[in-house]
Amino acid sequence: MTIATATKIEAILYLKGKPLSLGEIAEYAGCDRATAQEGIIELMDNYARRDSALEVVETPEGYSLQLRSGFHDLVQTLIPVELGLGALRTLAAIALNSPMLQSDLINLRGSGAYQHVPELVELGFVRKRRDNDSRSYSLQITPKFHQYFQIEQLPQVFAIDQKEQQLELELELTPEST
Repeated sequence: MTIATATKIEAILYLKGKPLSLGEIAEYAGCDRATAQEGIIELMDNYARRDSALEVVETPEGYSLQLRSGFHDLVQTLIPVELGLGALRTLAAIALNSPMLQSDLINLRGSGAYQHVPELVELGFVRKRRDNDSRSYSLQITPKFHQYFQIEQLPQVFAIDQKEQQLELELELTPEST
């Protein structure tokens, strides 16, 4: 086996960007399976010896060139999260009312929020815990939310009593028109 075969296999794994079976690698590289296997072992050894952000790993789906797990936080920081408009609105509702019960969120946003919550939890923006006082879940934003959206502190939403007091105060301050 030549270094050129290992380099060719590296290029194949990079360009395909997904796990490939040994047979697929051999076919793309134009070699037999034994030569492809040797090339993969050589690549795995090369990546293991150098201090690289990448590695060649065997997964149930096949062999893959991927980022080492220690760099996943960097991916989260550098690659923007794609959220749909509905999920963003749900996230905004949770952020402004955090912590809040999931049942209150559903009353506010509708049943579509049931689909948004798991996505927001998976992305790390929202924490979901069983509420002891209710059968619903308690939802609150996480530090990742603040970091990602670069928001140190959210504005405090007035409680209903505070809003009523503010309105009464404003009414007292305005001259009556008779």
